[in-house]
Amino acid sequence: MNYPNLERLIEIIEILRSENGCKWDREQTHATLRRNMLEEAYEAVDAIDDNDMKHLQEELGDVLLQVVLHSQIAKEAKSFDIEDVAKQISDKLVHRHPHVFGDVKVDSTQEILDNWEKLKKEEKPHRTSIMDGISRAQAALMSAQKISKKAVGVGFEWPNEESLYDCVLSEIKEFKEAKTQDEKEDELGDILFAVVNLARWNKIDAEQALIRANKKFVSRFRAMEAAAEKELEHLTLEEWDILWKKAKKSTNKV
Repeated sequence: MNYPNLERLIEIIEILRSENGCKWDREQTHATLRRNMLEEAYEAVDAIDDNDMKHLQEELGDVLLQVVLHSQIAKEAKSFDIEDVAKQISDKLVHRHPHVFGDVKVDSTQEILDNWEKLKKEEKPHRTSIMDGISRAQAALMSAQKISKKAVGVGFEWPNEESLYDCVLSEIKEFKEAKTQDEKEDELGDILFAVVNLARWNKIDAEQALIRANKKFVSRFRAMEAAAEKELEHLTLEEWDILWKKAKKSTNKV
């Protein structure tokens, strides 16, 4: 296979980072590009959620740019280069798919996932805790899901769904009883963590559920803006309530 455009991109980044290239590009480091990596990944996810393939193509290009940029910076520091990155992920994929590239037999997707986790653990013997390997940079909601899943994987689980409901209600009660701001923050965190577990129990992705809720709220708020007959700041509580009910109806959510 030949990928001239990929090779061209790598060459362009090398030129931009060179002495005769772009001053801004030369000044970038792994640390300064950290936010860019996160933003580009989230924008690609937005395109996926919108099922916008043209936009997704563009955003995947921006994600790829970040990968090539970081690889070039590492190459200049004699740490690794883009070829090393490609080799490492290729080797990992082959190793973690023995049912495709080896002679391992599997009967279900769950067996594939179980093998994946087993091989992943063998690759990282330095990890001594189940909680090792959880990214500190990812969204807190996503981290909570991963933490919960890891704990459940070794048997630390609620006995039934009803006990989870009791946990959520108990955490809400403790929040209402909290006195200081620190206590309230702690208890609110416990509420959110309990709700994440309720989502996991019901096989719901909490991050995706919140994304849907955010979009729904924005859609309804835009509908209220369009329907309001005066400045929003001057609306009474009753007028807000009327607008909200109209917005719910207009978005088919009665």
